[in-house]
Amino acid sequence: MARLDASDLAQRLGRQAEAVCRHYLSNGRRQGHYWQVGDVRNTPGRSMYVGLKESPKGPAGKWTDAATGEHGDLLDVIRESLGLIDFSDVVEEACRFLSLPHPEPEPPPKRHASTPAPSGSAEAAQRLVAMSQPIYGTLVETYLRGRGITALHGTGNLHFHPRCYYRPHDHGPTEQWPAMIAAVTDLNGRITGAHRTWLAPDGSDKAPIDIQRKAMGDLLGNAVRFGIAGDVMAAGEGIETILSARQAIPGMAMAAALSAAHLAAILFPDTLRRLYIVRDNDPAGDSARDSLVERANAAGIEAIVLSPRLGDFNEDLRHFGADALRAILRVQIAPQDVPRFLSPAA
Repeated sequence: MARLDASDLAQRLGRQAEAVCRHYLSNGRRQGHYWQVGDVRNTPGRSMYVGLKESPKGPAGKWTDAATGEHGDLLDVIRESLGLIDFSDVVEEACRFLSLPHPEPEPPPKRHASTPAPSGSAEAAQRLVAMSQPIYGTLVETYLRGRGITALHGTGNLHFHPRCYYRPHDHGPTEQWPAMIAAVTDLNGRITGAHRTWLAPDGSDKAPIDIQRKAMGDLLGNAVRFGIAGDVMAAGEGIETILSARQAIPGMAMAAALSAAHLAAILFPDTLRRLYIVRDNDPAGDSARDSLVERANAAGIEAIVLSPRLGDFNEDLRHFGADALRAILRVQIAPQDVPRFLSPAA
């Protein structure tokens, strides 16, 4: 089939992008104007996004896997989800699909004035995440790279909202600022809350406002998760701190609990056997460390504390650089985890 024909076929599939996703990526779900799933092979999860509508980022049907950097169109979805090898088989399957009757795409959930989500509730957090978009090419990526964080694999729980409401006081005027939206999830991946970091209009730093971060929803025991935890994981407080640690230990699943108190109460996966505690160098971090070590030991989980040289690991990353941070962490993790989780360059 000619290249033009393949392009035309991809466009026709894009006009029915949601129906394609529901059929071939059935383990995913709609989130705003995107279909979210684990990967192009229909694995459950949240790291892959398929655009359901044409946007400045590309045509409907364009997808990106935040965990691997893979991207493509809906012909690739058909090929990978079904395990097809010959392109002629992909074309035949696409034509078969397009010949079938398909229902109209479901509209995104609307907020009705008669049934508003309670402010700060888990439902409100879910709606905020659904209204946001992936971070690639946005001010969130600019902000993180400005803090030395360039390893953005597995960041499907981070999102961007260009005009997120901000009200400094209960009765103060409402403003709009761009924001990094982090989905807080439980151990089953259900969104229970959201964390907002308001950003400067150019993404160079946090917004010049009194309260630059706020969380909402059900946070206790839950976290912003990066990667899927098995027998080993790391947990810390801040998102930037955890992403900095992942810069040096890219293969390890990690979770940001968002505060010292919530870190002390984070829930453990049933599979967990060793927990790395990414501490902040302050009294609150020391208290969270002690409580978490005690809880982990009581559950039969080995707890190992990772300590920064400065205030936290993002300070270390920005001050010393990525190579020095790898060296700082390499000597603190268990020897058997060095080849397993550290990058070859470490």
